[in-house]
Amino acid sequence: METIENIAEIELVYRPAISNKPVVASSSDAYLILKEHYNLNTIALQESFVVLYLNQFNRVIGLLKMTVGGITGTIVDLRILFATALKAAATGMIISHNHPSGNPKPSVLDLKITGQIKEAGKLFDIRLLDHLIIAPDDKYTSMADNGDL
Repeated sequence: METIENIAEIELVYRPAISNKPVVASSSDAYLILKEHYNLNTIALQESFVVLYLNQFNRVIGLLKMTVGGITGTIVDLRILFATALKAAATGMIISHNHPSGNPKPSVLDLKITGQIKEAGKLFDIRLLDHLIIAPDDKYTSMADNGDL
């Protein structure tokens, strides 16, 4: 039998510094925060997926630039999405991605992944508050505002 010294130790550390972070009260608040984290040089070329993590008072506790994909899609790994949420002790999240085409209307696949994330969040008591689709030229769609959430 191997010694106990070969077992990795897992440590949970939580050091929030949230007093100066913004509060998200609307989809426009979320959009103003999120659009700053999209590369303006490639927003009309490649899809990216960015997540805002929030506490129970909708104060931003962190942001994850999750993936950069191709012209018509990017990958969303639910394990990474929720591992980050759990590590940050988030109680809510706002997901977003861009449509290089300029059309911020959600696709069938957008609606599907949104539903999957919302359902998975219920297992961890992490609310999906919105899914913003951001297009070049300061256009966006909020699935929460449109009743698609």
